[in-house]
Amino acid sequence: MLAIALGIAMAALDSAIANVALPTMSKELGATPADSVWIVNAYQLAIVVALLPLASLGECIGYRRIYLGGLVFFTAGSFACSQSGSLAVLVTSRAVQGLGAAGIMSVNGALVRLTYPKARLGGGIGLNALVLSIAAALGPTIASAILAIGPWEWLFAVNVPIGIVNFVIASRALPDSDLSDEAFDWRSAFLNILMFGSFFISVDIFSQGKQLVMAGVLLATALVAGVVLFWRELKAPQPLVPIDLLRNPVFSLSVLTSVCSFAAYMLAFVALPFYFQTALHRNQVETGFLMSPWPVAVGLAAPLAGRLSDRISSAILGACGLGVLAIGMALLATLPGHASILRISWPMALCGLGFGFFQAPNNRTFLSSAPLERAGAASGMLAVARLLGLTTGATLSAVIFRFVPTGAESTALLAGSVLAGTAAVISLTRLRGQMPSTASSPQP
Repeated sequence: MLAIALGIAMAALDSAIANVALPTMSKELGATPADSVWIVNAYQLAIVVALLPLASLGECIGYRRIYLGGLVFFTAGSFACSQSGSLAVLVTSRAVQGLGAAGIMSVNGALVRLTYPKARLGGGIGLNALVLSIAAALGPTIASAILAIGPWEWLFAVNVPIGIVNFVIASRALPDSDLSDEAFDWRSAFLNILMFGSFFISVDIFSQGKQLVMAGVLLATALVAGVVLFWRELKAPQPLVPIDLLRNPVFSLSVLTSVCSFAAYMLAFVALPFYFQTALHRNQVETGFLMSPWPVAVGLAAPLAGRLSDRISSAILGACGLGVLAIGMALLATLPGHASILRISWPMALCGLGFGFFQAPNNRTFLSSAPLERAGAASGMLAVARLLGLTTGATLSAVIFRFVPTGAESTALLAGSVLAGTAAVISLTRLRGQMPSTASSPQP
């Protein structure tokens, strides 16, 4: 678990750590702010397009090998980032780093499932969620601390010694997995990359309101690639896009629950900084402080929710957590303009508690509802659902901020509340497909 935790923490930290230094990097590399955004986008895009192919490849050659390969790419990409002297080199290095992060993330859930006995799987997933929460909470703080004592290159250089140490630990500690008899489907992998790559680039262009023709062409390309991929996967015994798992109502409902909940999460985290500074008249320092109760509460709730999910239905735990999240976001949206720090902080903590009680149980259902030999596909789909939700939330935020002239921040929070409530209802519908004894059944 130390090897798994170190890898996922590094991958999660680097999803956000570069954001803090974007203005500095843009200035020193002589890039425009619009071009410098690709320092972030290249990392995220590489993760999105590679997740499912690497998860499928893990079933063919072993999750351990994919994880170790991901560590090698991530560490090498981090070193290349620290030595970059131009925007083009930095963006390319970030893409390499993103491929490594995809290798780590794609098999993360599968390795957790292989590490823990079934009766304690929820606790392991809760610990994993705790690590992710801490990484998300500390990312901006760590970035600020590094930039206070050194140049922006240190943001990436710090990964190199950690990556090397983690490789040594992982190569000795991670479990082996049974290998699939099916050959890796390279054509489906290409179609997957074309579909997700075209889709997410088109979404980014649409959100900027520019080059709409190009965005439309890319969206059409994504649609065609998706249709061809779906047709190919229907005939595959172990499809790269896990259509076989999506036929399971519990699994497909867990995907939908995750997409809706992470969309609500992203709506909140895009809107809240603007909300605190414009509607509630807080400065930047106070805004940073007021954002912290959410991830801290997630860190407190996730391990407890994970352990409870070994004994209580994840559908019920997830619905309760998402209901609390919906209430918390509605309370935030209706705060008075003169609200005190305490009046703002406790609904933020309420949102974090609700999100924490959803996340770990939902992830447990994701992984345990798939056969062990398809744990890699389930793990990859878990990460894809999260990214789809985050992208959906970011796109909805852009639309709301563009078309709602006043009160866009509170509108976004109310939209997030509706999405969280919808996700709670979807979570409850999984009760029809879950056996009461599934959570506590011992592993042979």
